Parts: sequence; structure tokens; C-alpha cells
Amino acid sequence: MKDTAMEHDDLKAAWQSLEARISRSDALQLAVLRETRLGRARSHLRFFKLGHWLQCLLGLGLVALGVMCWTRNPDIAGLLAAGIAVHAFGVINIIGAISALVLAARVDYSAPVLQIQRRLATLLRAYALNSAICGLPWWIMWLPVVVAVAGLDRIQPGAGTPSWIVWSLAISAAGLIATGIYAIRHYRRILGAPDAETRACGDGADGIRRSRRMLAEIAEFEAH
Repeated sequence: MKDTAMEHDDLKAAWQSLEARISRSDALQLAVLRETRLGRARSHLRFFKLGHWLQCLLGLGLVALGVMCWTRNPDIAGLLAAGIAVHAFGVINIIGAISALVLAARVDYSAPVLQIQRRLATLLRAYALNSAICGLPWWIMWLPVVVAVAGLDRIQPGAGTPSWIVWSLAISAAGLIATGIYAIRHYRRILGAPDAETRACGDGADGIRRSRRMLAEIAEFEAH
């Protein structure tokens, strides 16, 4: 009877030791997985950040071009309007880029996985909005940019606005209105979809998507 009790205690101790080893092994695997996956997730956002720094520089260039155009031609309505439009579009690009960079900087990879996932989801939605406001209009915004470049050579006062500038600005205005309507509908549609966080991104958001997949792998391992 005593031997049986001792065998039972030995078996219980062996099971406890095995469970402790398994727990330590799981913890070690989770730590390694977390370190490697978070390192990859962090690296995936480098090109995303680089792209938005370039967008910032583009915005600064547009602001400079717009200011030079409308300050040199305050008495030419078409050039004044083109300069102000390019100036405003440059400011919008700077705001969009800085907003994305700030949100990317706020992703703390030492935080719990769920919190990181929420940060990335917010960043993805911000990227979608930035793309809609700053990216889509480029198919038509090149016209005001061309007009603004032409405005660097100051037109003589009283000469009036050349007809090609008037037509360029009219086409640009119509294109921007159509783009705005499309962007609003498209943004609402993708945010209302079940997989909105994935569909809300477009070209340039691959880094965010890959980062989210890395986080999903960690979350799945932790759940087991």
C-alpha cells in the first residue's frame, strides 16, 4: 500500500514537472515568435513611412509652386485661382502625410498584441482617407499644376486670362467634383463592408497588411 502511494506521488510529481517544462517551452516559443514577428511587422512599415515623408516633400513643393504663382499674378484671375488651388492641395498633402506618420509612430510594439492591432487598424483607415483625398485627385490635379508652372512667367497686367487656362481650370473643377463624389461613396462602401479594415487599403498599404498578418499569427499562438 505504501509503495503504491509512493508510486502515485512520483507519477504526480513527474506530471507536474512535465507540465512545467511544457509551460516553459510554450512561453519560450511565444517569446521567440513575438520577437521575430514584431520585428518583421516593424520593418514592414518602413517603406510606408518613407512614402509619406516623400508625400510631405511633394506637399511642400506644391505649396511653394502655388505661392509663387498666385503672388506673381494677383491680377490674373485664372492664375490666381490655379495658384491658390495648388497651394491648398499642397497643404492637404502635408496634413495627410503627417497624420499618417504620427499614427505610425504611435504604434508601440511593446504593447499587448490587441492594442497593436487596433493601432494598425486606425492607421489603415487613415491611409484609406489620405489616399481618397490626396491620391485620387491626381488624375485631374496635374492641370492646375501645369497652369501654376505657366504662371511662374508673369503675364502682363490687363492681358486677361488665356483661354487655355480658363478651360483647364473648368475641366479641373468638374473633375474634382466628380472625384469627391466618387471618393465619398467609395470610402463609405469599403468601411461598411465586413472586411473593411482589409479592403480600406490600396496601393502602398501592403506594409500595414503584412504587419497585421504578423500580429494575427501571434494572437493565434497566444490563444492556444
